[in-house]
Amino acid sequence: MTKLIRCLFFLLFVQPAWAQNQTPDQFLGYRLGSKFAYHHLIVDYFKSIQANNADRMKLIQYGTTYEGRPLMLAFISSPENMAKLETIRTNHLKSIGLLPGKPDAGVPPIVWLSYNVHGNEAVSANTSMKVLYELLNKGNALTQQFLKDIVILVDPCINPDGYERYTQWYNRVQNATPDVTPFALEHDEPWPGGRFNHYLFDLNRDWAWQTQKETQERITLYNQWMPHFHADFHEMGPSRSYYFPPAAKPYNKDVTSWQREFNELIGEYCRKYFDRNHWAYFTRNDYDLFYPSYGDTWPTANGAIGVTYEQGGGGRAGLALERASEHDTLTLDSRIAHHYASTLATLEAVMSRKEKVVSEFIQFHQDAAAAPLGSFKTYVIKTGGQARNARAFGQWLDRQGFSYGVAGKAMSAKGTELTSLNEQTIRIEDNDLVISAYQPKSNLLRILFDPKPALEDSVTYDVTSWGLAYIFGLKAYGLKEKLTPAAVRPAASDNALPESSPYAYLANWSESGDAAFLAELLKEGVLVKTSNTAFEMDKTSYSAGTLIIPKKGNEGIPFDKLVTSLANKHFVRLTPVKTGFVSSGPDFGNDNVVALKAPKVVAVAGDGISATAFGAIWHYFEQQIKYPVTIVNAAKLNTLPWNEIDVLILPDGRYNDIIGEKQLEGIQNWVKNGGKLVAMERATDAFVNKPGFGLTKKFSDKRRDDDTFKKFGEQQREEASDSSPGSMYQITMDRTHPLSFGCGDEYFTIVRDAYERDYLKEGWNVGYLKDDNYKAGFVGSKMAGKLKNTLIIGAQEMGRGQVIYLMDDPIFRAMLEKGKMLFGNVVFR
Repeated sequence: MTKLIRCLFFLLFVQPAWAQNQTPDQFLGYRLGSKFAYHHLIVDYFKSIQANNADRMKLIQYGTTYEGRPLMLAFISSPENMAKLETIRTNHLKSIGLLPGKPDAGVPPIVWLSYNVHGNEAVSANTSMKVLYELLNKGNALTQQFLKDIVILVDPCINPDGYERYTQWYNRVQNATPDVTPFALEHDEPWPGGRFNHYLFDLNRDWAWQTQKETQERITLYNQWMPHFHADFHEMGPSRSYYFPPAAKPYNKDVTSWQREFNELIGEYCRKYFDRNHWAYFTRNDYDLFYPSYGDTWPTANGAIGVTYEQGGGGRAGLALERASEHDTLTLDSRIAHHYASTLATLEAVMSRKEKVVSEFIQFHQDAAAAPLGSFKTYVIKTGGQARNARAFGQWLDRQGFSYGVAGKAMSAKGTELTSLNEQTIRIEDNDLVISAYQPKSNLLRILFDPKPALEDSVTYDVTSWGLAYIFGLKAYGLKEKLTPAAVRPAASDNALPESSPYAYLANWSESGDAAFLAELLKEGVLVKTSNTAFEMDKTSYSAGTLIIPKKGNEGIPFDKLVTSLANKHFVRLTPVKTGFVSSGPDFGNDNVVALKAPKVVAVAGDGISATAFGAIWHYFEQQIKYPVTIVNAAKLNTLPWNEIDVLILPDGRYNDIIGEKQLEGIQNWVKNGGKLVAMERATDAFVNKPGFGLTKKFSDKRRDDDTFKKFGEQQREEASDSSPGSMYQITMDRTHPLSFGCGDEYFTIVRDAYERDYLKEGWNVGYLKDDNYKAGFVGSKMAGKLKNTLIIGAQEMGRGQVIYLMDDPIFRAMLEKGKMLFGNVVFR
């Protein structure tokens, strides 16, 4: 009995301690900042805190990564706010017109804090645990006031796959006592690094395009909440201090005066913390508000206050790094302290203007819906012959949260074509897409459609042109009059099984999704042919590149059932034909009608290769067309079984130490025996002026006197003059070459560098830039000359094989629909 009484007393007195929140140190079993926490431990910590704070915290899983890790978001506020969380959300969306009805109460500011979009900027996820603990620490008077006034959303790690790639590596190689020596192994992160997600995409540049699973799932939730404020926490190089707003120029011209004012206010609150602690920082440099696909600019275009914070550190910093320039040692502890301070400054700034933060946000969306800015009040997308591309565009519009419809009837109107900027009378058909600017998100709509965004300052570090007409390869018009769209009608019915098996099925080759259809046909062992020239039959014209799927040669499969089911799966419209005779062009037995084989594709990865360029290729095959690609280490090129490979893709990279004379000879012999070599961007350097390869470099540079006497203080602008961070060009194409099939009359691309390749003397100059191919975006004065009269896409026959030279990446960030079309030609034709 005495033991039982003692046990009861023990339980009575320790139970309150169990109910208290554990600090990160207590939960992890080590001091926060002394080690990088694995992602599952961060998730478990958030779950453990929620268990004791059900009245003040709600943790949800909003998705999973490609590698299956959970994407989590914590909602934190006072018990009063949490009890009516869904009412706050719906009232908020009603107040800005994104839900029908009128709000029955005001709402507090909603602040979304995003940590660790770049995996090896690992301080952020670790900081999130300290932030969570202090927000729910009842002894912290400041944070408890935050909870009364604000609904706070905390995403501890936007990029778990990249974060775990970094932490797994670092925790394996670090010394027991962190080695602060800059050249130590623990400061030399191996390829591809932890910055990117599974497919090596930069998630911080994917907000507008939403090509990645993580982005799509996060923005689905974002659009359900539409926060008033979004803060994005990053790291930069370890030699730097700390960046917080005001942001650098250029600002997008559509950033409002209120957003600019609050950008300044954030800086004031951050300075208070940093000055008090004598911490170094900088403002108004490097980090601008122009390209609308970042974690600060995309929310800004959605009416929020979008802010980036950058802590010196990153993957090289590890747990501790000696910095000779600063005469100090940069530690994870200090990096956590800085991000924690800017988090508090953010919440203090919002709290100080809480009423105006909400009212300005409401006004932003109400004005957008009632009186949208800009010249165009309606956007019209022509869908004729591009039904599936238009369908994909509609899905993208849905992900953005835009409302749209169709014309509903045929009509004529005056409109500005958004690639040529020519005003003309256009014929609008009943099924053309119509997007009215009179909607709450019209500011984002206007920014993304902008064919030629104004750039107030040339010093910027990313894409400067992104017009949707270029990106999606659709004919788009801006109208000055308001059109009200009709509801989108259901898609046309599926292909039906014919009563009798046809001679062949025809399928157009004109949209990026066609490559996925072809890929699956080939994987299923279906014989597919294509015509290399246009033809006509039954009074219908078919362009070069049309797929011909014949009955003959496909006897061993359930031909009609398999082909029609795959066509329906990929939304492909089939045309069954009863003969191989055509009224104009090559008959189906002509030499110009060739069989397409299922190639064995190999792509190179590893040291020296651009991780993002390789990742775009990997994603293209696995996620876009779902066709197998074998990945090999670049260092193993000379050991490959060449007789087993049909296509070898060399992504952008530095191949000086990868392809020597022996490797070059082996590659050349393989090509001559029927292989296809695809060299992209800097990979083409390995073949310039090499025997047997027809690629040469233009020697157009002439040293100018003003280069000799350039000024040190103008170094940044001098570098900008020889750059193109991402400008839009129209490539002149040889429309008769198979690489151009399906790319349409206009092919636009985002040019980021000049390789100054001369035209091929022996081979095909498939795509090139002439004097007047520039369309939009910043191009430095020195770079502009290099981007004239230069080869962009070349094809050289070599024995029984061929070499494809791509001085431009057509699948850059998976953005360009016509680029995907071209890359499908590269692989399969």
